[in-house]
Amino acid sequence: MNLLLLEPADFVGESLVQLSGRRLTHMREVHRAEVGDTLRVGRVDGLMGEGRIEILDSRHAQLRVSFDRPPPAKLPLTLVLALPRPKMLRRVFQTIATLGVPRLILVNSYRVEKSFWQTPFLQPEAIREQLVLGLEQARDTRLPEVVIEKRFKPFVEDRLGAIAAGTLGLVAHPGPFPDCPRAIDGPITLAIGPEGGWIPYEVELLKLAGLAPVQMGERILRVETAVTALLSRLL
Repeated sequence: MNLLLLEPADFVGESLVQLSGRRLTHMREVHRAEVGDTLRVGRVDGLMGEGRIEILDSRHAQLRVSFDRPPPAKLPLTLVLALPRPKMLRRVFQTIATLGVPRLILVNSYRVEKSFWQTPFLQPEAIREQLVLGLEQARDTRLPEVVIEKRFKPFVEDRLGAIAAGTLGLVAHPGPFPDCPRAIDGPITLAIGPEGGWIPYEVELLKLAGLAPVQMGERILRVETAVTALLSRLL
């Protein structure tokens, strides 16, 4: 945890917060903080600053906080991602928050197992928990927007075109396609499929919505690896 991310419920005064649970344990066992120490803090969806510890014991910590600087800029990107398997989904949420993705759209695909949509990790509270962990790692405060689209065809035909308008639209897919471009200066809409890739029908629909297929070589990457590799290359 590189940033103590503060929720509205943490505030017991205008500039006073009280923490317990996971964050208290981290302060005591990882930071080995003591009364008088100063830690980096941030308000969810707000500014960042510093917090000075006034009280610290086994039950709670109390910090006097001030905020004076904005969080780092988000990437100019909308990421459309075929729903990964639940075990990987949690890591993907953390990854996109850490990298600065402002908007993630989870979609269905022919190769996405129906059972994946039943995972408790898609509950709003579970999504938020993983996003917060990613923000704490990156020293960011602004939660990414996560949109769930369970019906692939209506989403691509009716809404994706408007989302991709005015951006460089790309669909990552192995095959005889141009290499993924590098260091793009401008907004991007990027679609990444499941580990088995999109099926040809899905690629054609994505193309009709304005997304051009690109590839990164013959190796098939895990979803979380593909996200990191593609974003690093593009941005």
